[in-house]
Amino acid sequence: MRFHDYYATLEVARDADADAIRKSYRRLALQWHPDRHPEGERAEAEARFKRIAEAYEVLSDPGKRARYDRFGEHWKEGQDFQPPQGERAMSPEEFERTFGRGGFSEFFQSAFGEELR
Repeated sequence: MRFHDYYATLEVARDADADAIRKSYRRLALQWHPDRHPEGERAEAEARFKRIAEAYEVLSDPGKRARYDRFGEHWKEGQDFQPPQGERAMSPEEFERTFGRGGFSEFFQSAFGEELR
C-alpha cells in the first residue's frame, strides 16, 4: 500500500488547527461521498472517501496527530503490541536472584571480569 500524506489528503497545511481540519474534512467528505457520484465513478469516489475519513481520524485526534507528525507513515507501529500469552514481567525478587543485587551492572561485571564504562 502506498503512503498517503494525511495533510495533503485533507488539503490543509501541517500547522492547521482543529477547526480548519474539521472544515476541510466536511467539505471533502461531502464532495467525495460515493452516493454523489454516478455508478461508474463510485469505486474511485469510495476509495477517496475512505482515505479522507482515515486522514481525519488521525489528524482530529491530538495523540494520533502527534505520533503521525513525529513518525510519518510509521505512526501506527507499536501501538497494538500485545505481549505473548503466558508471558509476564519478572518480580523484583526474581530479577535480584537472576542478576544479583546490583542488577545488570553486577551481572556484566561478573561475566566479563571488569566494570564496563
